[in-house]
Amino acid sequence: MPARRGPPARRPRRGSTRGGRAEAAWREFAASFARAGMVPPAEAGLAAVEAAEGAAVLLLAPRQALTFTGKCRLRCLYGAVRLLGFAVASHQPGLPVFSPATHCALTLEALPADRPPAADLRQLRAAARAAMRAHSVRRQARVKVMARFSPECAVVLLEHLDTPVTRFLLSHPPLSRLFEPQKKEESSFTPEDAVLASVGIVKCSPDRGLLVSESMLLALEELIQAFCAEDEGVPVVLVCGPKNTGKSTFNRYLINLLLNRLPSVEYMECDIGQTEFTPPGCVSLSNVTEPILGPPFTHQQTPRKMVYYGQTSCEQDTERYLDVVKYVFSSYKKEVPLVINTMGWVKGEGLLLLIDIIRLLSPSHIVQMDVYDWKAMAPLTPEYVHLTPGLYTKGKQQAKCKQMGMSGVGSWKSSEGEGDTSAPEYKLLYVHPEFPRAGVAGEARVHSGILRDMSILGYLGQLQSPDIGAVLPLHSLVPYQVPFSAVALRVIHTDVAPTNIMYAVNASWVGLCRIPDEIRCQTDGPVLLTQTPVCDCLGFGIVRGVEMEKKLYHVLTPVPPENLRLVNCLLLGNIAVPNCVLVGQQGVEGEIPYVTSDYNYSILGSGKLKKKKHFKRREYAFECDYT
Repeated sequence: MPARRGPPARRPRRGSTRGGRAEAAWREFAASFARAGMVPPAEAGLAAVEAAEGAAVLLLAPRQALTFTGKCRLRCLYGAVRLLGFAVASHQPGLPVFSPATHCALTLEALPADRPPAADLRQLRAAARAAMRAHSVRRQARVKVMARFSPECAVVLLEHLDTPVTRFLLSHPPLSRLFEPQKKEESSFTPEDAVLASVGIVKCSPDRGLLVSESMLLALEELIQAFCAEDEGVPVVLVCGPKNTGKSTFNRYLINLLLNRLPSVEYMECDIGQTEFTPPGCVSLSNVTEPILGPPFTHQQTPRKMVYYGQTSCEQDTERYLDVVKYVFSSYKKEVPLVINTMGWVKGEGLLLLIDIIRLLSPSHIVQMDVYDWKAMAPLTPEYVHLTPGLYTKGKQQAKCKQMGMSGVGSWKSSEGEGDTSAPEYKLLYVHPEFPRAGVAGEARVHSGILRDMSILGYLGQLQSPDIGAVLPLHSLVPYQVPFSAVALRVIHTDVAPTNIMYAVNASWVGLCRIPDEIRCQTDGPVLLTQTPVCDCLGFGIVRGVEMEKKLYHVLTPVPPENLRLVNCLLLGNIAVPNCVLVGQQGVEGEIPYVTSDYNYSILGSGKLKKKKHFKRREYAFECDYT
């Protein structure tokens, strides 16, 4: 395609977010140190120099680490560094890095290198100097870095990062300090801190970083060996354990380690309450090719296969949940390794359901995460799973299986027959998390409901323009018009009278799905399904409005038009649009749409916006009034 000259670059519009003004103030503060020449580091081996406006060069001695909060784009210019298990070398492109206050702080560590012969030292210095010059590092900065240079060090370029997703999240007042530290460090503010702040990151105590226990390290080493072996088939790793034991962090670390050696890894999400790559309420199968260097709201993407379950807990309908898991797992081709994440519901029926999932998915390895006393769940040895009855499958001692209302789950068979006659074959690995308050219910850094809302906001952030400027409120964006006759409609989590269905759909979060059946409309009204289908979900949207006269839904969604043509079903679940989206609508005069205080709350089905006060006033809590 011939190149076309684009329009002249637009200057950023005034009225940007408070976060943008704060970052500009940090850059000016850092520039005052640089102009005064106050760059020599206070810590041996650590050098941070302003390379350009919004960029800094960081020099790390071998095995030296920097734990930080904030966001930036990272590029290794010389040597190699490691970040959440992923090794970044000088030949790789820049990577976006996100370390918000809501999650464990990331740690950047210089990887050790063999000391080269003395004759090659001049060539190595020339290579480091050339790399900095190629990325427009100022001459003064290059001189200061090379004065501290050694062949075993790592030189990293950190650049200010601004994405449509982060701009959208930071525009909401409760999340405006998302990437700022929640507790001031006791150490004094150094010139290096000022340089790092000009990029958008703040150094913090190593205690706030990831604590890799000995059991976690041993489990990771064994899994890496199994994944790299070619004579034992493709490994399938299932990670399980109670809530707040670090399952999601372990999965990210494992995937990043695998991406150091493999081009891609498959990831199956079975935790509908805390999803990794999709908004909440989904079971999905994703092909991961890029390292995971941030929490879920920073890497929302379209999976290879996704089903919208519509709730954050499956306790009320475990049969449909297992049908959904089976449907998604059927798309796995066993060509690349698979990592499976499971729910933190491991007591009572939750444990029995987990046993059913193990029998269904037949993993080669199970990583069980729990505290040392094993109060939450018994060790899931192959013998235990073999003898213990599940919720819908039988153990060895059972005479017959539980009767089921749905034939899909009741007809499970393994490739070798019933699948219950012999003990399952898998390797069980124990991981005992050692971070503070591990495994204690209600002691998480941030309440799970807030994390779910942030994932939805991260998904909606894809609607923002890639150009740097003011954030566009959602009500200013043009929605799609969808005829009633083009899509079927189903409320998943409760029964709604047909006369009230449009009240339920209006201003709701919906899954955009595709069912194999043809949509046939007999009347002018909406097409209503009598049962919840297990079908592909292509994305999500907000029903901005319902136009009864023209029989149209107005749907706001980032799903591309070529995929929207395949959508013929809207599924409405028990997952709502975040309150801050409705309450914080900018530029609206008078009464805020969809929000009112003059309402009769005694009407069946009505409710108030809940003020979420889940945050305990402790040093590790993320403090905000999320209303």
